[in-house]
Amino acid sequence: MNIVFLDRKSLGDDLDLSDFKRLGNVTEYNFTEPDQMEERVRDADILIVNKTQINEATVGGASHLKAVCVTATGVNNIDIPYLESHGIHWHNVAGYSTESVAQHTIAIALYMYEHLAYYDRYTSSGQYAEDELFTHFAMTFHELYGKQWGIAGLGAIGHRVAQIAASFGCRVVYYSTSGVDRAEPYPRLDWEEFLATSDLISIHSPLNKTTEGLFDSQAFEHMKNDAILVNVARGAIINEKDLAYALDNGEIKAAALDTLTVEPMSKSSPFLRMKHKDRLLITPHIGWASTEARQRLMRIVLSQVKKEI
Repeated sequence: MNIVFLDRKSLGDDLDLSDFKRLGNVTEYNFTEPDQMEERVRDADILIVNKTQINEATVGGASHLKAVCVTATGVNNIDIPYLESHGIHWHNVAGYSTESVAQHTIAIALYMYEHLAYYDRYTSSGQYAEDELFTHFAMTFHELYGKQWGIAGLGAIGHRVAQIAASFGCRVVYYSTSGVDRAEPYPRLDWEEFLATSDLISIHSPLNKTTEGLFDSQAFEHMKNDAILVNVARGAIINEKDLAYALDNGEIKAAALDTLTVEPMSKSSPFLRMKHKDRLLITPHIGWASTEARQRLMRIVLSQVKKEI
């Protein structure tokens, strides 16, 4: 059994793959370019991929291929009809990162909500050591208690964030990006009311034709001037040029992003040209990647591989 990891680097270097090596011959490639695919997949029985494109052009010559395991929930990088028409099984992984992403949502939201970057600079610069007062009021913040936290996309992660937000005493509301009306413990608002009344909004919806560019200039004009936007879903749900403008011009207070339209970040990103970069926090798509989440992910992938043997 030949098991090939085509973009091993995407899983982190700290994971132990010894259990996979007990199942067969394991070959690991940090990254795989399209022109390297033919040689690397030729003798593979199982491919384990994250972002690598899997289609007829890239795996058509893999005559032994039995299965493709995607180490993520999204499968937009694999040609499912091609695989199924050739009897090649495919697997993805869902639910492994709910706690990790929810935790990161809260972390980056609070970081911006309480101006923690400012306070860190104030103390580390030595200014606090020169101050006369034991506290510092130049940047004030508010309690979350009683504020409205809007959830865009009330799936598993959205539900978990809603529970945590409610524990802070927030009034949780949601907007259904799918349009499906279900019985939920939180009020469902229409789009304009959702935008106009929420103090914080976190995005947890999938990227599709409905959600692409959903948060654009019109959306930011409807939001409160002191609102904070958090995106831990997919970068393209936000029109990045419009968000940069909205932040620079005070249409909303701040934003915290863990995903971008282009990753790694494009050198032409509008965020790099912002005047008020202190109003924006960007983390490099790490919300899913806690150690526990990645270990959980690989345990699921391992079980999938075992079923193919």
